[in-house]
Parts: sequence; structure tokens; C-alpha cells
Amino acid sequence: MIIVLSLPILLYHMIKFLFDRFFGLIGLLVFLPIIIVVYFLILFKMPGGPVFFRQKRVGKNGKLFTMIKFRTMTVGHSGSSVSVAGESRITILGATLRKYKLDELPELWNVLIGDMSFVGPRPDVPGYANELKGDDRNILKLRPGITGPATIKYINEEEILAKVDDPVKYNDEVIYPDKVRINLLYYKYHSFWMDVKLILHTLTRKPFMEENYFKVRK
Repeated sequence: MIIVLSLPILLYHMIKFLFDRFFGLIGLLVFLPIIIVVYFLILFKMPGGPVFFRQKRVGKNGKLFTMIKFRTMTVGHSGSSVSVAGESRITILGATLRKYKLDELPELWNVLIGDMSFVGPRPDVPGYANELKGDDRNILKLRPGITGPATIKYINEEEILAKVDDPVKYNDEVIYPDKVRINLLYYKYHSFWMDVKLILHTLTRKPFMEENYFKVRK
């Protein structure tokens, strides 16, 4: 009985593993021209610092990994891990890259080597992940993703935070708890076909409706 119940789970992880590796490689090859262009734009328009931004994030089972993105901020800035649209530490080029999510293209490498998946909860910095308690820690059983239901819902998160008086407090008390709730729903209901649907949803940038994915009680 245990083997029968486990088979769909094992099949899901096998398919997702192959999907991530195959399309991670394809994605890097397809977007390589854009990656090269962005690389040189940062090199010449944002001199004095690295092209890539590397940061330790919490991965599957709480294991730390190094996430790589294009740098979008000034060098040596001091600020929180919560980003707000219009911040002075975000450069003009960086704001454009963030708007079109081009800064996240290097994360395809993280997908290819197995640190991340295309779909899953966004990887938190250790400070936030350490605050997960009880059932909330089930989120850490999932491989973090480039996109996911919470990511789609808060695709304009930086613009939302720019409209409140205390962005850090609003993030900690409103947005982050809601992301945890949504990620727990994903943990409960996730499937390969849901992942495909979420990827397509990300590409079309349509408004997120929970009832299209989860059995949400009204």
C-alpha cells in the first residue's frame, strides 16, 4: 500500500527533475543572447561592481545555496532585504531589468544544477526562513522556484510596498504571511500539470485567482 501511494509522488519528482534539467539548459541557450547583452550593459552602465549578484538563500530541506541574479543595485548600499520600487539604491538600468524580470535570467543556472526548480516557493534569505514554525516548515520540503503561485500573486510587490508608509512592516505582517499561506496550499495540492499551468500563467502575467488552483473555502 505504501509503495502504491508513493508511486505518483516518485513519478512527479522524476518528471519534474527531467523537466527542470532539460528546459533549464534550453532556457540558457535560448536566452544566451539576451544574457550577453545584459551582461555588457551592466558592465558599462553600472561600473565599479560585479555584474552578478550572489546571495545565500534557503533551499530544499533548509540547505543553503548561492542564488545568482544580475546586479540591479548600487555597490555598497545599505538597506533591508525588502525592495521597494523607486528606491535610490536601484539603478535606472536595474529598475528596467527588474520590471521585465531580466535580472532573474541567471537563475536558470540554479535550475540546471538542481538548486532551484522552475516552479516552487521563492527562496528566502535565512532570516525569514528561520521564522517558519510548525506546519509552515513544510514549505522547506519543496525545491524553491523561479515562479510559483505566491510569486505570481505578488508580481508587483515592489510597487505595492512603495505605496505604504512602512514597507518592511507591511511585508512582515501582511505580504510574507500571505505568501507562506499560499505556498502551503501549493505544498498540499502541487502536481506537474499545476506546475505547467503556473509557468504559462507567469508568461501571460494574468491576475492570480487562488480558486483556479486550490480548493479554497469561501
